[in-house]
Amino acid sequence: MRPDLCLRNAGRRYGLRGPWVLRGVDLAVAPGRLVRVEGANGSGKSTLLRLVAGIDAPSEGRITARPARTAYVPERFPPALPFTAAGYLRHLGTVHGLAREAAARAAGEWLERLGAAAYAETPMARLSKGSSQKVAVAQALLAEPELLVLDEAWTGLDTEARAELERAVAERTAAGGSVVFVDHDPRRLAGLPDATYAVRDAGIVRQEPSQVPDTSGPHVLVEVQGPPDGRLPEDVRRTATSAEETGPGGYRLCVPAPHSDVLLRTLLTARPPWHVVSVTPRTPAPQRQR
Repeated sequence: MRPDLCLRNAGRRYGLRGPWVLRGVDLAVAPGRLVRVEGANGSGKSTLLRLVAGIDAPSEGRITARPARTAYVPERFPPALPFTAAGYLRHLGTVHGLAREAAARAAGEWLERLGAAAYAETPMARLSKGSSQKVAVAQALLAEPELLVLDEAWTGLDTEARAELERAVAERTAAGGSVVFVDHDPRRLAGLPDATYAVRDAGIVRQEPSQVPDTSGPHVLVEVQGPPDGRLPEDVRRTATSAEETGPGGYRLCVPAPHSDVLLRTLLTARPPWHVVSVTPRTPAPQRQR
């Protein structure tokens, strides 16, 4: 397994005498982990993500063990590029080390998954903001990155594409990749991050996890049966909002809908495999009358 990505006493300022945006930052991101970054506007969240992704170099301190396959979705993606959407993705795919055929195949798959296949041959300069953002997300996912850095990547996406990006995040972490993200919506991937850090006063502070899991948004109920003495795989426990034991080796799992496919794949490929008894949408609790 690859080593943790580490920031050690990292700092960043712009200009020789500019104020420190970040200073004394220590951060470790392990393989397979999901990390959320929070903070007020202008606090340095984007600067931290640019350091993590390798877009900017630290002004002091050091960063070690950044994976070779690192991908980044910036807060603002430049749409006026001299490519069509598919042409840009094919080009980026080869830059990431994919063969031409593999790059073309991955480009088509991600445009399809994100609902942008109809715009594959549209020049980037003519894409809407939402379609341009889909291309920005697709370029980051082409080569199955070991480190995925997302700076407000859900902004501008439609509902289906937002859910698809959440699925992609779950796929990356399930495959052993690390994901670091910023999003203005506190409900985004709520309850799933392994760690949450707040950027304030040019440093970062680890936030204590909520004691009550967030169960807002669409969820599914998954009934599973394993060996009588079976223990749920750790990735399944991390993904499920709740896990109720129904009998020897049996569980009823409540899972955020975008992560259900990855959870099912984890169960079915476990050794020994788990039997999926049923998958049903969770029925929301009725609203109380006032």
